[in-house]
Order: sequence, then C-alpha cells, then structure tokens
Amino acid sequence: MSNQTINPLNIIASAPAISKSGSKNSGSGSWFEAMAEAWGDTLDKTAGNVEAMATDISNGNDTPGAATALSTETLRLGFLSNSAHTSISSAATALETMVRKQ
Repeated sequence: MSNQTINPLNIIASAPAISKSGSKNSGSGSWFEAMAEAWGDTLDKTAGNVEAMATDISNGNDTPGAATALSTETLRLGFLSNSAHTSISSAATALETMVRKQ
C-alpha cells in the first residue's frame, strides 16, 4: 500500500479549466492557463481599441476629445498590462510555494 497523501491544493492547482456552462474548455489546460488566456484576450481587445483610435486620429480626427480618449485608452492598456503581470506572477508564486511544501 502506498504511503502517499492527497493534498487538496495539488488538485486545485492542476484542475482543468471549467467554462461558465460547466463543461471543460476545448484545451486541456489548467485554471492558471485559462486565467492567462483571459488576460491576453482582454489586452488584445484593449490594444485593438488603441490602434483604432490612433488610426482615427491619423486620418484627420485630431480633435482634443479624440486625443484625450486615446490617452485614456492607452492608460487603461497600461493598467491592465500591469494588473495582468501582477496577477499571473502572484498565482505562479503561490503555486511554486505550494509545490515546494510537498
């Protein structure tokens, strides 16, 4: 008989990602990968907004309101980027600590 113990944290760390409908995502990734993908999707969308606004300004809509909106969206992108980095790093550090305590 094996003397292994089951650590619930290991189960959580390696659990597959579950979609809102309750079914597994098409990939076989973990919740950590799902979180990183969600951040990436959000950053892509925000960067697309920045790009569209910049194109609009370069096409002649160089009003102060358009420039302010672009600045605001650019700051939002920076905030989201920093938040993504912090959340992913924190989760990775927590998982690393959990593995080390095994």
